[in-house]
Amino acid sequence: MEPTVHLITLGVPDLAEARAFYVDGLGWQPAFDVPGAITFIQVGHGLLLGLFGADDLAADVGRPHGSGTAPMTLAQVVETEEEVRATLEAAQSAGATILKPAQHADFGGYHGYFADPSGFRWEIATNPGFSIADDGTVSIGPIAE
Repeated sequence: MEPTVHLITLGVPDLAEARAFYVDGLGWQPAFDVPGAITFIQVGHGLLLGLFGADDLAADVGRPHGSGTAPMTLAQVVETEEEVRATLEAAQSAGATILKPAQHADFGGYHGYFADPSGFRWEIATNPGFSIADDGTVSIGPIAE
């Protein structure tokens, strides 16, 4: 697994409130916004912050966020479905718990989730709407059909 984080996704209790805080309040500009579903904000060179409903994030992971589990994930985007499977297998061999096996995602990519030994959740995914420019700027947008 490459030591890279492309996305930090916060599971927020009120998506509209979180978006208003970051976008309207702090003036951060959305890189990609799906109203009522998710907002991505460029927060660093090659890094996006995702704001996603906490219940929706728990449903996507396939596990509730209970006591001791923060509603957030770290994500790494890879090129191929095989890389998703291989990364999940490597993580499991290193001591991770697979939370969601590799599978096709509702957003059009392919993904799976694991929890590291401390419980931090990682999503490993392909995403046809995701790209990194030569200068390291991350872009995300709708997936062309």
